[in-house]
Amino acid sequence: MPTRGVIYVHSTPLAVCPHVEWAIARVLTAPVKLHWSAQPVDPGARRAESGWSGRPGTGAELAAALRQWPMIRFEITEEPSPGADGERFMYVPGRGLFRATCGAAGDIQLGEDRLRSIMSSARGPEALAHALDKAMGTAWDAELEPYRYAGDGAPNMVLTRVG
Repeated sequence: MPTRGVIYVHSTPLAVCPHVEWAIARVLTAPVKLHWSAQPVDPGARRAESGWSGRPGTGAELAAALRQWPMIRFEITEEPSPGADGERFMYVPGRGLFRATCGAAGDIQLGEDRLRSIMSSARGPEALAHALDKAMGTAWDAELEPYRYAGDGAPNMVLTRVG
């Protein structure tokens, strides 16, 4: 059963744009041409976004392909599908890749075992709050938010995985 999601390349140097397209094309096994626009938050950088469709797990493959370039900022979502949870990936230079399970509404979901582990290892309310923020990707969200806002109204297209 196919699923779908969105790729947001929030910021990349102009010279890396073709490499990003090639990486996405390798995963989707189809040619990719994104519509690049200026990223106002990062002068000289470009941004693009596109919907995609493919089999479950494609979001993880796209994240692995894009993290080869440590200077780009990106976010990938994959919607839940029958038998597979949704996922969200965020990458920020210097911070690395964040991966989380997401529900149908796009909310990050933390499993019972993960919550119990966080609660048992936290040494007080501040440590608990810090551990929960880390588990929810709060730092990645905070760093990406200005880049997301700068992309409001940007054109969007849909890419489809072949095969």
